[in-house]
Amino acid sequence: MRRLERNRARVEDEESVFFTMTDMTISFLLIIMILLAFFATLLSDDETVPLSAYEGVRQERDDLRLENQSLRSTIEALQTELARITSALETVRTERDELRTELARLRDKNEALRARLSALEEENDLLRARIDQLIAEIERLREEIAQLQVVNPLEAYLSQAINQRREILVELRDRLLIEFPELQVVISPEQDALRFQGEGLFRSGSSQLEPRQRQIAEAMGRLLDEILVCFTLGERAERGPDCDSGNALIEAVQIEGHTDSDGPDLNNLRLSTDRANATLLVMLDEDRTILAHKNLRGQPVMSVSGYGEMRPIETNETAEGKAANRRIDLRIIMYAPSTVEEVEEVGRRLDALRTAGGSE
Repeated sequence: MRRLERNRARVEDEESVFFTMTDMTISFLLIIMILLAFFATLLSDDETVPLSAYEGVRQERDDLRLENQSLRSTIEALQTELARITSALETVRTERDELRTELARLRDKNEALRARLSALEEENDLLRARIDQLIAEIERLREEIAQLQVVNPLEAYLSQAINQRREILVELRDRLLIEFPELQVVISPEQDALRFQGEGLFRSGSSQLEPRQRQIAEAMGRLLDEILVCFTLGERAERGPDCDSGNALIEAVQIEGHTDSDGPDLNNLRLSTDRANATLLVMLDEDRTILAHKNLRGQPVMSVSGYGEMRPIETNETAEGKAANRRIDLRIIMYAPSTVEEVEEVGRRLDALRTAGGSE
């Protein structure tokens, strides 16, 4: 910047000197011309200046004028260039100041990021220490679980019984639907019974099985008889390789009759009981083999009950609700031992059955 200012001062000085010298030269020439003109009037013909000398002077004057114009043009060009350089210098200064400001902002941001990074590193160290503690705690708990994971025979039996009951109901439902696709049969939400709803087995107000419904009850008895051999005791009990039942035993298979709320309570109770009895009688067939399936106490597992309107599963305020409540439930009740000794007794009875290769 200082160099530029020195150059500008030098140019201005040179220009000032140039104009001064030019003006002096022109003034001097004018004076000379005036004097020449004056002396020309005083001189005689003998004293006149030769034309060649005069022409030389004029030529020199013209040359000086041209040089003066050239110098003026050079000065104007230099002034234009000086203005451009000055503007560029101001732009550079502005950019420099902006860059300095941005640099200061970036430095502040960098410091903030460094501080944040340091805080995160400290937090990371704390988290790692906490993770190490949790890993140690998990390992300790795993060791405790491994020590506690001694299978409780009673819990294992009850869990197996629940799973086997669900599988029995699913198999019964699916095999019935294969033979009777139009049948309205579902598994209860508790997964402990098959429900034949609406007029799936009986017409409204009737306890008589129609031919088609009688076929359904007969098929249900046949399929149930095939399944019960693997989950009961008695003369028809089996525990061969075809039975994937473990030690689960069925305590009872209960055919339950239910009605909606229409009609007198006693009539509904009789109607529901009559429907349950009618269903069982058809399932018994002529040789009554289904009654040969016994529970652990030697009692037939098949039973009936009628509840009338006392156990609704839907509201009786709508036609749909009443249709759901008019139903036959085939409920399976699994044997539920209360002690480990009872579980062991079941195991001994079934082991003896397997050893005998068939019935007790």
